[in-house]
Amino acid sequence: MAHIDAGDLLPNERVERMAVDGDLTQLHRGDRYADEGDSFEIDGVRFVVTSVDERTLGDLTDADARAEGSADLAAYRRRLEAVHDSFEWDDDSPVVRHRFERRDGA
Repeated sequence: MAHIDAGDLLPNERVERMAVDGDLTQLHRGDRYADEGDSFEIDGVRFVVTSVDERTLGDLTDADARAEGSADLAAYRRRLEAVHDSFEWDDDSPVVRHRFERRDGA
């Protein structure tokens, strides 16, 4: 269990703000950026990584999309295509899900 920089897991300030606001409780990335039990802080708010799982894009559900701040899986897919220049959705593409919880006062 390590204390990591929030920017190592969360790619930009908008995503960090979504986590602080409670709109983002997990993030899928192409690689592993944290381990279960790692912690990070954003503006004095502490978060703990609760699980890290290897999956594929085809495993993602509407619930996953909502946990990442999108209305549904279709909106999540459009968002990925918009922010990554050469991104093409492939159900077999490996991704790593990082789930985390806010831990106020801990």
